[in-house]
Amino acid sequence: MSYRPERVAHELKVEIGDIIARRLHDPRVGFATITDARVSPDLRHARIYVSVFGTPQQQQETIAALNHAAGFIRRALGSRLRLRRSPELTFTFDQSVEYGDRMARLIEEVNKESSELNS
Repeated sequence: MSYRPERVAHELKVEIGDIIARRLHDPRVGFATITDARVSPDLRHARIYVSVFGTPQQQQETIAALNHAAGFIRRALGSRLRLRRSPELTFTFDQSVEYGDRMARLIEEVNKESSELNS
C-alpha cells in the first residue's frame, strides 16, 4: 500500500491554496479555501475541494473560475512540485463547512429549547 497519493494530495492542497491567494488575479474568485485534495493512485487526476464564502451564485462563479484557471494552476504546480507529470485538476464545491455550520446551529437550537423546558 502506497502513501504517495496522500502525500501528493497534501502538497497540492498547500500549493494550490498559495497559488490562488498570491498568483491568481481573477475577480470571479471570491474568498476560497482549499479544504481537501484527493489524488488518483496513478497521480494523473486530482479533485480539489473548495469552500467558498458568499452567496450560492458567488460560489458557482468561483468554482467555474477555478476550473477555467486549472491549466494556469497546473503549470504553476509543475514548477513548484517535483513530479514527472502534474495532475489534471478538477475543482469541486465542498459543502462540509456549510453542513457543519448547519448542524452546530441545530444543536444550539435543541440545547436552547431543552434549557427552556428545564427552567
